[in-house]
Amino acid sequence: MRFIGLRLARGLLTLWFAVTVTFFLVRLLPGDPVLAVADPNMTEELRQKLLADFGLDKPLGAQYVDYLGQLLHGNLGMSFRQSVPVTTVLMERLPWTLILTVSAMVVTIALGIPLGVLAATKAKGWLDRLIQVTGVTAQSLFVPSVGIFLMYVLGVWLGWFPIGGAVDLDATGFGATLSMLHHLVLPCLSLVLIQLGGYVLTMRTTLIDALGEDYVALAKAKGVRPGKVVWKHALRNALLPTTTIAGLQLGTLVGGAVLTETIYAYPGIGRAIYEAVGQLDFPVLQGAFVLLAAAVVAANLITDVAYGILDPRVRTS
Repeated sequence: MRFIGLRLARGLLTLWFAVTVTFFLVRLLPGDPVLAVADPNMTEELRQKLLADFGLDKPLGAQYVDYLGQLLHGNLGMSFRQSVPVTTVLMERLPWTLILTVSAMVVTIALGIPLGVLAATKAKGWLDRLIQVTGVTAQSLFVPSVGIFLMYVLGVWLGWFPIGGAVDLDATGFGATLSMLHHLVLPCLSLVLIQLGGYVLTMRTTLIDALGEDYVALAKAKGVRPGKVVWKHALRNALLPTTTIAGLQLGTLVGGAVLTETIYAYPGIGRAIYEAVGQLDFPVLQGAFVLLAAAVVAANLITDVAYGILDPRVRTS
């Protein structure tokens, strides 16, 4: 409980820091949020009234205190542009972001573990070197570059996949599900390509270390089949660091999803952030960043606790 309590306290402190930085950064955006939602030729009296309605007529410190108070009550505010609760705006977008990020993570892990095992079992061979070079290259890729490249090659040039949106407007029933999966391929593939290298390289390194342990040598001396030695004995311990990587890379995955959704006009939280920046919709921006930060903090907390359960040495240290 002490271990979990310390991790929880650190997570809450991180979340507060993210909320605070987001609040002040949003207000550094150039432009007037009132002009973004009303007639630029409005009278000064009307402008001051709208500022008061938005709560922007108060000093910055007072706005910050009011915002924290609302946040503690679960109130993310009202959208300047849409005049609806921010929670409503984000809940409409959240399922699409979850579909994209969860799909990308599942595919990445499903490919990363076997490729890492293959590289470790063929260590120092040409296949291992090829996988290492490919993994390092994938880690250096930039999300927008990958997204635009895939969009042009697979979407525009070959015409295999749609280049925008999440589902065909006229699709219904099972056809809508197929359309959703068809639209999901390019955004998901973009995220998988930038995440895969880290999983593969980590899996390779940890498995090579595990294969050098005494219990593996003992299993081989007993005549256990090589495949069983790798997949049943060594892999179980090699997966521990991969569990940590899965949690830590969620932040990268969330950041990549924001850019990917923008490129492909995918209607998730990332696209909402992009639209809110152009509209100077402070509450939506703040709410979206708070939601994403909370997701990353929660994932890291779960990862820390899971790793502590799997490896008691973490708890005692």
